[in-house]
Amino acid sequence: MGNIEITPVGYIKNGYKEKFGVPRQSGLAPSVKSEVVFCDGFSDPNMVRGIEQFSHIWLVWGFSQNKGEWSPTVRPPRLGGNRRVGVFATRSPFRPNGLGLSCVKLEAVKNGMLIVSGADLADGTPIYDIKPYIPYADSIPDALGGFAEEHRDDSLPVEFAENVSSVLSEDELIQLRELVSLDPRPAYQEEVGRVYGFRYGEYEIKFLWDGGKLKVISAILG
Repeated sequence: MGNIEITPVGYIKNGYKEKFGVPRQSGLAPSVKSEVVFCDGFSDPNMVRGIEQFSHIWLVWGFSQNKGEWSPTVRPPRLGGNRRVGVFATRSPFRPNGLGLSCVKLEAVKNGMLIVSGADLADGTPIYDIKPYIPYADSIPDALGGFAEEHRDDSLPVEFAENVSSVLSEDELIQLRELVSLDPRPAYQEEVGRVYGFRYGEYEIKFLWDGGKLKVISAILG
């Protein structure tokens, strides 16, 4: 059977300028808004006619920042990064075909774009397909969740240094608190004082673990 060629219909536009800092699942940072911008040939408004009737949509997308490496087994963060399971038993980005699936909230259809919240996609990620989320078919209340069965609130307390609070707007602080509280550090990295950094929007964000909370120590433009 021959390969099936797929073409991006659009791409995501948001403040996640690199992989580090992007939520590991969709819906975990609901304050962060993203735009789905359509490519030439797919910007006909008829293609999204009626989509505003749905509260949520599925995005089928590509792990464009990966370099094609994949492994039959991976170590998911949910298991602390210490135990290997099959790649098809996880949502690891390192997959044979590098395709992702995310459910996001549809906030608006505006100027030919879809405004969504809760996306777990980096800026520029190609979107291959869009489908409506249908509650009666897509929600299965008695489904089993395997090793990810329980929804745990793994968020950590976050403190902002005074120089950060004075630089960022209230909305930016809310978004950044959500992102940092999800703890983007590698699994079980507990080194006190080690500084981590990631780009969000126009800022280079630096934060550290002080033993009791995550502290954002700087937000620098550039």
